[in-house]
Amino acid sequence: MITFYTAATPNGYKVSIALEELGLPYEMKAIELSSGAQKEDWFTAINPNGRIPAIVDHDADDFAVFESGAILMYLAEKTGQLMPQDSKGRSLVTQWLMFQMGGLGPMQGQANVFYRYFPEKIPAVIDRYQNETLRLYGILDRRLAESPYLAGDAYSIADIACFPWVMAHGWAGLTLDGLDHLQDWTERLKARPAVQKGLTVPPRPDLNKDDNSKKFVEAAQKMLQR
Repeated sequence: MITFYTAATPNGYKVSIALEELGLPYEMKAIELSSGAQKEDWFTAINPNGRIPAIVDHDADDFAVFESGAILMYLAEKTGQLMPQDSKGRSLVTQWLMFQMGGLGPMQGQANVFYRYFPEKIPAVIDRYQNETLRLYGILDRRLAESPYLAGDAYSIADIACFPWVMAHGWAGLTLDGLDHLQDWTERLKARPAVQKGLTVPPRPDLNKDDNSKKFVEAAQKMLQR
């Protein structure tokens, strides 16, 4: 059994999707980020960085793993799935995983902050992060013109890592127009039953509703002040 600490964010959904794809038994514990629970001592004992997601693997002497990319790698290695066994295949998956961890996530995350949450709208800053995110989307699109999945012919944790961020493009004020291969990949992944289930752990608020959107923004603003 795995205890999974998470919230309704792209990084959280990366892990919930992987757990569902791998069929691993887990117990989800939702963290209310705006309350600051992730900064409490009990949680920083699991993740010193005070962020979600994190897991505790009770089948491995209560081994704790934090950082979403590290969790994906741990789960893939634990099960022998979603990661090739040959060195070149593993390297390809790791390269695209690091692309998400070092580029796509941070850039789109900042696009979210300045487009949605920051009290002062600074057009030059918003443009900077939106344009950089779109540049990264273009790299994904070109890669997916060459192969059905990011690391080649097989679905992997690299796809799982990038998907929730790309799926949330609208929240950063972005569009996938003109990125046909990326759109096709997104739709194929959305059709996977494990992806559909993973996106309900925890349930996502419908941000198309004004009240939900307002509450989500207010909660995010509180979190950024912590």
